[in-house]
Amino acid sequence: MGRALALGLAQSGAVKAADVCVSNPHTQKLEQLKAAASDVNVTTSNVECVREADVVVLAVKPWKLAEVVAEVTPHLQARQVVCSVAGGVGLTALQEMFAQAGANPLPPLYYLIPNTAIAQRQSMTFMCSAGSNRETDECLLAVFRELGDAMLVEERLMNAGMVLASCGIANALRYVRAATEGGVQLGFRAADAQHIVAQTLRGAASLLDAEGAHAEAEIDKVTTPGGLTIRGLNAMEREGFSNAVVQGLLAAMPENERRG
Repeated sequence: MGRALALGLAQSGAVKAADVCVSNPHTQKLEQLKAAASDVNVTTSNVECVREADVVVLAVKPWKLAEVVAEVTPHLQARQVVCSVAGGVGLTALQEMFAQAGANPLPPLYYLIPNTAIAQRQSMTFMCSAGSNRETDECLLAVFRELGDAMLVEERLMNAGMVLASCGIANALRYVRAATEGGVQLGFRAADAQHIVAQTLRGAASLLDAEGAHAEAEIDKVTTPGGLTIRGLNAMEREGFSNAVVQGLLAAMPENERRG
């Protein structure tokens, strides 16, 4: 996720690529990032990145987070904002980590959930915060809206956002795979079928960008009574399409947050 974020930022107008610094203990990964975004600064030192940053993003696995927090906390300055994209580690846990690492006062903290499409500047990013202010909230929202879209939500909705938009990438691509297989059965080459399905999804998404648009209303526009589209939709519903999607979303939620 850190690499995807860096690539998205390097392509965006939100910040200059030369103002992005990425640290990673594996030089091969840094070389690969540098090859893709030559202006981005890379280093194996977390501290080197943190010292000059306005916004520090901790993009590590949850089990590694406390160790990195302990490493960088002594080098944080009052002006800095800290964001974490470690899934499942909420604001309370983050605050405890920084307190144990000696942060006094605690920095403004953000818990972020983007998705991998951030590399293409098409992420849906969710954020919640502790110790921040409205100006900082708006500033970060503006940055992440350059990388797709972003939404400031209550922390209780973060896991739901993860399921809809992060797990949702896999869900959408599973549909693409299935529709591509269907396209092959209909006579298209696999690459052509995938291109057709991908472009159709882009078109469908664009229809929802209109003010007041609703998915069901757009469906109605192409379902002629007695026509082919309604036959196909009904066949998919008989196979459990909508229920399978809902049940998949619910199954991806932590057990203590499942509803229905």
